Amino acid sequence: MKRIIKNISTVSLASLLLFSCAEEKEVKAPEAVGPTPTKEQLAWQHMELNAFIHFTINTFTDKEWGFGDESPALFNPTDLDVDQWMETLQKAGFKGVILTAKHHDGFALYPSDYTEHDIANSPYKEGKGDLVKEVAQSARKYGLKFGIYLSPWDRNRSDYGEASYVEYYRNQLKEVFTNYGDVFEMWFDGANGGDGYYGGANEERRIDKQNYYDWPTTLEMVSKMQPAVLFFSDAGPDLRWVGNERGEGAETNWNTITPDTLYAGKAGIEDLLQHGSEDGTDWIPAEVNTSIRPGWFYHKKEDSLVKSPQKLFKTYMESVGRGSNLLLNIPPDQRGLFHENDVESLLGFRKILDSVFAENLAENAKVKAANYRGESKTYAPENVLDSDEETYWATDDNVMASSLEIEFSAPKEVNFILLQEYIALGQRVEKFKIEALVDGTWKKVTEGTTIGYKRILQFPEVNASAIKVTIESAKASPLISNIEVY
Repeated sequence: MKRIIKNISTVSLASLLLFSCAEEKEVKAPEAVGPTPTKEQLAWQHMELNAFIHFTINTFTDKEWGFGDESPALFNPTDLDVDQWMETLQKAGFKGVILTAKHHDGFALYPSDYTEHDIANSPYKEGKGDLVKEVAQSARKYGLKFGIYLSPWDRNRSDYGEASYVEYYRNQLKEVFTNYGDVFEMWFDGANGGDGYYGGANEERRIDKQNYYDWPTTLEMVSKMQPAVLFFSDAGPDLRWVGNERGEGAETNWNTITPDTLYAGKAGIEDLLQHGSEDGTDWIPAEVNTSIRPGWFYHKKEDSLVKSPQKLFKTYMESVGRGSNLLLNIPPDQRGLFHENDVESLLGFRKILDSVFAENLAENAKVKAANYRGESKTYAPENVLDSDEETYWATDDNVMASSLEIEFSAPKEVNFILLQEYIALGQRVEKFKIEALVDGTWKKVTEGTTIGYKRILQFPEVNASAIKVTIESAKASPLISNIEVY
């Protein structure tokens, strides 16, 4: 008799397990919606904070744009220490650094085989220096990725505007992309053509910005040397400009855009660049670039005008907090050091970040959802609190609007919420609102449109026993990977 009962129990348990497995298998994973990011774009998005370093002859002439007639002898930092740059950036939480290897004046910060207008003809290290190499090595020493800005415009070259200059530019790209290890981002802008020295011509030259550089050929050449590199410009093709240099990303920020009518330097596209396009054909996320000072290069008169830690935090909220990455410029001074005021501000900014986001109040909370995909644990609401970026809450395919409730063990003072979509399958959310349960009543505290990789919202502090996130509309079933409350 015992043997019969045991066999029945075993069979019943096996049946239940098979039924459970079958139930899980029947819940189909969500399909991707629209364009999706590459693995390199996803890795870039996780960096969040990168530094720009503008340092060249302009640092010593007190200019923003060199004319191209400056002598290399002017480049002579007295106490250059790239480790001081990188250690400061590491402490401040930056993940990458982009160096101006050549600005519009044409002076190369490395010994180039194709020009005399370079660091080899400067007093720095008696002509034996290579600042691109020094920065690349120091960045890796401090755990930062290394990127390059090599200006397409060159006010020093006599052949700028001719086909031979494009070949020269490509030769310099070959130098920087073969001699300095992995480069995570190639940065180029829309400042192309205008007045310049041009080898003594001292004239204005205009180019066909859309066609002169033959960017498809140039970028294909670089991709063959470094397949993982991401290209930034107004139009991408991998990362786009946000449309301003104020450090402001748009509250509505789609990572998608249709680039076929865009090119570096095209006028009148600021609104499109800032907001992206919900029905865009390509995944090209926005990068928010701004400087810690009014200018991009160091000027002593701006020592008192360095952005405060509070201003940098505001910039962070309007860039990273709106789904973009922040590229913050910190220009070394004539000594070749980050100025003390800049360092103090950067480290103060890090203290604010660490203080505001010190304790995630949702970490040990309970969570429930109005709907979750097939009622499968693979897509359960608990996934938004598990600190695993590869898990997410998802609704059934026909459910575009739904909500999550996060209940605290006791009322908490809250005024920040952080939301993240699972963007590997596309960006979906079009509109959402946040409510707080205060004294037994739901009170709307903030609302938004897009979420994307990350959205951080600040609102007046409330004493809440629960927080409700309601997705009001989406392009497809919403996929939320992470929610944090502070």
